[in-house]
Amino acid sequence: MKNLKIKKLAAVTAALATVFSITAYAEDTDTVYRTLEEIQEDGTINIGVFSDKNPFGYVDENGEYQGYDVYFANRIGEDLGVEVNFVSTEAANRIEYLQTGKVDVILANFTVTDERAEEVDFALPYMNVALGVVSPDDNVITSLDDWNTDDQIIVISGTTAETYLTENYPDIPLQKYDSYANAKNALENGNGVAWANDNTEVIAFALQNEGYTVGIPELGSKDTIAPAVSKGNETLLNWINEEIESLADEQFFHKAYDETLADTYGEEYKEELVVEGGKVE
Repeated sequence: MKNLKIKKLAAVTAALATVFSITAYAEDTDTVYRTLEEIQEDGTINIGVFSDKNPFGYVDENGEYQGYDVYFANRIGEDLGVEVNFVSTEAANRIEYLQTGKVDVILANFTVTDERAEEVDFALPYMNVALGVVSPDDNVITSLDDWNTDDQIIVISGTTAETYLTENYPDIPLQKYDSYANAKNALENGNGVAWANDNTEVIAFALQNEGYTVGIPELGSKDTIAPAVSKGNETLLNWINEEIESLADEQFFHKAYDETLADTYGEEYKEELVVEGGKVE
C-alpha cells in the first residue's frame, strides 16, 4: 500500500512538472495575437492609441477619441467591416500591449526603429517624423552640446527621444514621465529646461502655447511612423499594407491631415509630414 501511494505521488508530481514546463515555455516563446480571420469573425478590432496626445490621439470633451491616428483607425474598422475598440496606451506600453494580445494594432505615433522591429512587425509608414526640442522663450535651447549637467531635459519613457539621448548624450540628466500630459505639465511648471520628443509633438506644443520655442526642430535622423502588429501576425500585417497602398488612390492621409492636423500645423507641414501609399520620398 505504501509503495502504491509513493508511485501515485510520483506520477502526480511528474504531471505537474510537465504542465509547469509547458506553461513556462509558452510564456517565454509565444506571442498572443488574433489573425485577420479571427478579428473579422469577432466583429471587433482592438486598436491602441494615445488618449492625451492632441492632435494625433486624444479624448475630447465628449469622451470620444479624436486625432490623426484615430481617423486612420476608424477607416481600418470600416474597411474591415468591424467595430473599433480603442484602447488607451502610453508610450512604454505599446510593445507589451501587442505581445500580450491586449490590442491587435498599435496606432500611437509609433516610430519605426530596428530595436522595435525585433519585437513587433511594422506595416508600411503613413507619416514622417524626427526628434525635436522645445523650451521656454527666456531660455531657448538650440544645441545639446556643452550641456549644463545641473539642468534636466524632460522625456517620456519608452520613446525614441529617451533612447536617442541615452545613447548619444549620456551626460544629460533625463527627467522621465509616463504620459504626454505629465511631460507637458512638467515643462510648464519649470521642472526641466527643455522637452525632447517627436518634433510633431513639440511643434504642436509651441504653436498651442505662447512662450515656447522649438529651438531644435530636427534632432538625429529622420524616421517614419507606422502601424505595428504582433510579431508573426502575417495575415493582419498583409491586410494593413494593402490597405495603406490602396488608400493612396484617394489621397487618404492628405485628407486625414486636413481633418485633424491642419488646424494645428496649417499647410506648411503637410507635405513634410504626410506619407501616402507607404512610399517615403
